Amino acid sequence: MPANADALRPPLFEMEGVRKVFVSRGFLAPRRRVVAAEGVSFQIHRGESVALVGESGSGKSTLARLVLRLDRPDTGTISLEGENVLRREPRRASLGYRRRVQMVFQDPFSSLNSIHTVEHHLVRPLLRHRRAASGEARARAAELLRSVGLEPAEEFLDRRPYELSGGQRQRVAIARALAVEPDLLVADEPTSMLDVSIRMGVLNLLAQLKRDRHLAILLITHDLASARYLADRILVLFRGRVVEDGPSGEVVGSPKHPYTRALLASIANAEGTEAATTGSRPGGSTSRVARGDAPEGGCPFAPRCAEAIPVCLETDPAPRRVDHRIVRCHL
Repeated sequence: MPANADALRPPLFEMEGVRKVFVSRGFLAPRRRVVAAEGVSFQIHRGESVALVGESGSGKSTLARLVLRLDRPDTGTISLEGENVLRREPRRASLGYRRRVQMVFQDPFSSLNSIHTVEHHLVRPLLRHRRAASGEARARAAELLRSVGLEPAEEFLDRRPYELSGGQRQRVAIARALAVEPDLLVADEPTSMLDVSIRMGVLNLLAQLKRDRHLAILLITHDLASARYLADRILVLFRGRVVEDGPSGEVVGSPKHPYTRALLASIANAEGTEAATTGSRPGGSTSRVARGDAPEGGCPFAPRCAEAIPVCLETDPAPRRVDHRIVRCHL
């Protein structure tokens, strides 16, 4: 959780009541509405790391695009230090917003242009955002490489991305995001494309940057183990809804929502051990109610929930506070 001094200030970033719906417009297929975000609300304070966890298709990438202002929500507000940026910048994010909110992409092999050197990737944002003069940009770029553990920095500056390993590329991508001195770093599955042996090094780097720079981090991942290691809080996402939000140790150690328990059970099953928690695996269904799509107006997880009761088919539960958490469940 944030320090007491920061708790007295407005949150660095806040999303409140955000809704985003996509409508497919196939030539022959009927139009289909996909709710990618429904009533999403959360805060991130300076120096705090928050993990957004969910299976594929849960809406994690859509929320990342909304945070980065690449998409605009249909309803709701997005605020930076208490100011509604959608009101100030209704069409697109300003250069100032893009400096303060930066992104580390999932794939380090496609996020860097192999035509250009590492120096080019780092110097360009330094000059564009006026974080260094042209005469000192190379030296500043070398400092950035050292800060992410790439030594000797001067040699890495002259290399091209195809000459680097996946872990080294991702560290360059992190250095590029840090070049503009952001307040919030959005890390979209930053270790999923890397070998298992080097994933921990990248997570340790993010944890160090959080401590040393008082950097806020939004980690987007399907891996609850990574979320627990790095994040202060975990937000569990299912079909565009935050179904559980709380301290990472409590969410992983004593999950309240059936879907969170199902995610943890699937990890135990994947490791070949008996699940220590109850609930169905995310891809299956042990529900007492009929299988299929979510009922109209009901809880989206009801068809896959082993604990569903009749009210789950009729009413989508509202978020409610349980101990130190917010849970979206009738039970």
